[in-house]
Amino acid sequence: MMRLPPLNALRAFEAAARHEGFIAAADELFVTRGAISRQVKILEDHIGVQLFHRNARGVELTAAGQRLYPVLTGAFAMMQREVERIAADASELRVICPPTLSIRWLLPQLEQFRAAHPEIKLQLTTDFYSSKGFRGAEYDLGISVENRVGRPPDIEVLPLFEMVLAPACAPSLLPALEAGPEALAGQRLLHESPRRFDWPTWVQHFGVEQVDPASGEAFPNLDMATRAAVMGAGVVMADLVLCQEELARGDLVLPFPEMTCGTPDGAYALIGERQKWHDPKVAAFRDWLLSGPCMAALSALPE
Repeated sequence: MMRLPPLNALRAFEAAARHEGFIAAADELFVTRGAISRQVKILEDHIGVQLFHRNARGVELTAAGQRLYPVLTGAFAMMQREVERIAADASELRVICPPTLSIRWLLPQLEQFRAAHPEIKLQLTTDFYSSKGFRGAEYDLGISVENRVGRPPDIEVLPLFEMVLAPACAPSLLPALEAGPEALAGQRLLHESPRRFDWPTWVQHFGVEQVDPASGEAFPNLDMATRAAVMGAGVVMADLVLCQEELARGDLVLPFPEMTCGTPDGAYALIGERQKWHDPKVAAFRDWLLSGPCMAALSALPE
């Protein structure tokens, strides 16, 4: 098999063919006209075929040159694109985070990370995970939950802060709940998703048998359920971190502040492929997350 010609010779020929002359090619490659001529001659000697007709008016591609020119132009363009993609990938950090967690916790704080790390191009996708779970080919990191059935063993999991639940309602509903948690049986329960997993967790934890945890209204996400609770439409099972703004403003109150519990999902967690876990951009985001947003989240949880 013939060895490939020298790269400089191929580059000189391609530039000369594109500019239809040696002088413009020399200007582009920052060499002399004589250097371009020598490199083209090296290429012609290597493959044993003349590539340019040389005459008093300049140079003109031979039939062989016309065949080789578009092949080299396409190859150099492909190399250029791939080099640019690799450089972009090295500085780009792709993160996926579910909508409610993104809107209510992560997104409002991301400008702090961008200001601290302008060299990293953070790309946040606010979306649910597919049925296949976290995909390392698409994302460098994800925000998920600590305990997820079927998670591959090569996925690193870093717990961030606990998911702590407690019933919350508008202040106008407090009098109706003064009798205790059993009074929830007379209230409309607001669920954060059609799966209705939130209320059963709390009801079973505290053994409030009078309450049907599957009753009430279901919403697409916690954000909408929380907004309905602020309107006085019922009682929502609040995530104390994700609902901290409404609780701090007094739009929502906790009728049973001592009755909080975790979930089988465990803590919210940062996840990512083990092979990328110690990449500088991944480490930078992980360290920032632990020192900033996580500390803010912990301040909203009971001691």
